[in-house]
Amino acid sequence: MKTFFSISIHALALGALAGLLTACDSTPRERQAVVHEQSRKLDTLAREGGQTLARMGRQAARYDAANRARRAEPLSPARKKIFAANLLGPYAEHLDAMMPATIGGPYQQLLRQTRARHQAWTDRDWDYARAVYADVNAALARVRLDLPARDELRVRAWQAEFVALQAGHTAAELRAATRDPAAAARR
Repeated sequence: MKTFFSISIHALALGALAGLLTACDSTPRERQAVVHEQSRKLDTLAREGGQTLARMGRQAARYDAANRARRAEPLSPARKKIFAANLLGPYAEHLDAMMPATIGGPYQQLLRQTRARHQAWTDRDWDYARAVYADVNAALARVRLDLPARDELRVRAWQAEFVALQAGHTAAELRAATRDPAAAARR
């Protein structure tokens, strides 16, 4: 996409330069030929841009369909329990007993483990991590009305970080799914 725009800018600049250079010592027929040539180049760039946009749309739709199909499959309770134990450590078995003073612990542990492991996670691993995150959020919902504002602010920051890590993964996967195979081969 970046290449398309840089090519189109260069083509327009060359067209303007050619127009300026030929305007002084040219006939109307020569100027008309230059304009026709530049119009043809611009049409070609527009057509290629449209094709690129259509290709990216198809690839994004395939990525979205694969995500929907994966998310439609239920999570394994045993694997979710393993993920919870790995991400929450000692808090995994005690989410139901969280109090306002202790709700920060599971979030800290979740974020610490997510930061350490997220680079190696697959999309399905993120599904399990999101499920664990939802469980921690459910524990927060039970004590939220008794949570001091300063603690709630910390929790919101941890939630934002988790969502940002997840969004970064999604963006990277979408970028990989919509990469132009021809451009990747040229690199």
